[in-house]
Amino acid sequence: MSAAVVQPLALPEGSQINFGASVSSVDVENLTDADFDVIRTALFTHQVVVFKGQGHVTPRAQFELTRRFDPAAAAAYGHGATLDAKRSVLHPDLKTIPHQPQVQVIGNGFVGEYEGLHNITLRHPHHRTFHATAVPDAEDLDYTRFYRWHIDAALYGSGLAPPVVTTLLAVRVPAGRTQVCRYDDGTGDALRVPLGTTAFVSGSAMLDQLSPADRALALGTRVEYAPHPYIWMSGAKSRPDGLGMVSEGKEVPLDELPAIDEAQIQILPMVWRNPVTNELALQIHPSAIRKLHLADGSVVDDLAEVREIVHRLQRPGIAPGLVYAHDWEEGDLVLFHNRGVLHSVVGAFAEHEVRLFRQCNVAASSLPLGPDVVAAAA
Repeated sequence: MSAAVVQPLALPEGSQINFGASVSSVDVENLTDADFDVIRTALFTHQVVVFKGQGHVTPRAQFELTRRFDPAAAAAYGHGATLDAKRSVLHPDLKTIPHQPQVQVIGNGFVGEYEGLHNITLRHPHHRTFHATAVPDAEDLDYTRFYRWHIDAALYGSGLAPPVVTTLLAVRVPAGRTQVCRYDDGTGDALRVPLGTTAFVSGSAMLDQLSPADRALALGTRVEYAPHPYIWMSGAKSRPDGLGMVSEGKEVPLDELPAIDEAQIQILPMVWRNPVTNELALQIHPSAIRKLHLADGSVVDDLAEVREIVHRLQRPGIAPGLVYAHDWEEGDLVLFHNRGVLHSVVGAFAEHEVRLFRQCNVAASSLPLGPDVVAAAA
């Protein structure tokens, strides 16, 4: 029997958030099979799982925990090998731990030494570098935006299925202040958040917001992602709510990308099924979409139209009342079901505010289940 204790996260009264749990009384460095069974059930049931006081956890233990959710997976980082790092929108934000290459270091500021990395300068992603518009400089420390709502996934490559789980460990966290996260999309929506929060929304709740017609559309549609999507999108800019790109024709032309193998292009269901609970979730990486394959066999290939359809489907699911903004403390270890939630980096740091995190995910051994595939009893 495991001594692990699972409790729903304490949320403000009246919160619309219906996911998230904490797990205590468990040693992540020395997990028993019974402990892991409890953690696995908690993750697939609650989508986001928080462990407090885990600053002692080694990169090796973090990787082993991450991989345990998909034992058949190869030991490859979820985004695969970096191609054309100068153009990828991902590369500037990541440093790889030399002795555990599946674990990345992310954060902000100068770090003299950490886990075999020396004299590194980390860059917290700032919406100014990715959005078509930006919060004015004079307001930058008080107001912020969702940087990019996404799923952790390569979205190109036959051996790079979207990871089942991502683990994040807070090593060093600036404390004290909050910011107001603005959507700046004409709705007036805003959300006060802790500095440097990671924001999560439930793909199941996102699906539940849809009208019957849009739900039927989502259930019958498959999403085709761009080849080498993080290079392809590098010339384009995001909407102010971080939920997909503005259509200005600035994507990198296909003939200017690294070599494309048509067999490696991923076409995934718009709705994914939880393998334990059978719950359905609307899971789309809105920045990387290129085409929609509809139930009647037709294909929507006008990029602006594709983006408008997907934004219409997803935007209700990121309403302020549905966003869980985690208030990080040093030693927090957060696991999230990468096939059941979307997440976004948030926040703008001053130069002296140092943030140091470890991130781990591994490419999955199989693609997500679609809505028509019922998972076997766990």
